[in-house]
Amino acid sequence: MAALPSPEPSRGVVDRVLALVDSRPASLGTARLLCIDGPTGSGKSTLADSLVAARPDTGLVRLDDLLDGWDGLLEVADTLTRDVLVPLSQGLVGSYRRYDWLAGEFAETVLVPHHPLLVVEGVGSGSLVTAPLRSALVWLEAPAVLRRRRGIARDGDAFAPHWARWAAQEEQLFATQRTRSAADLVIGTFA
Repeated sequence: MAALPSPEPSRGVVDRVLALVDSRPASLGTARLLCIDGPTGSGKSTLADSLVAARPDTGLVRLDDLLDGWDGLLEVADTLTRDVLVPLSQGLVGSYRRYDWLAGEFAETVLVPHHPLLVVEGVGSGSLVTAPLRSALVWLEAPAVLRRRRGIARDGDAFAPHWARWAAQEEQLFATQRTRSAADLVIGTFA
């Protein structure tokens, strides 16, 4: 496991992550699965977007879209595995119901077709249940103060009252799943 400091994913970081994934066998039928995990505000979405920009034939699933609201974190990896990853591993199309955070309920069904590389980013993507289906796991981390600032900047003041409850769920999830220690690559973001 290597550690890389990076405020934003540089081209070197993106290339290193893609090289890691490319060095691993396919895990979803003929496709590779990269999970990007870490606490809220650590840069998972930014890294995922950079990977998709570098390799446009890459599929992307954001776990925020699968969560059942503020208290769905402990079940999201099971939902991901059952509805998206297992079907893809069997050559089928995966799907999930997108959670509408403004309405507070699930909305439309989103189809996840086969891609040579599927990136799943979000808290819980590196859970033990995804391990048999993933090619690689990248863990992102940053200081708590920076992560909170990023999270509130991204999600607005609506997230602020939920921060402590959410952080407690993350801590429980990461402890039981041993996510960081299972990572193939650890990237620290500090800006």
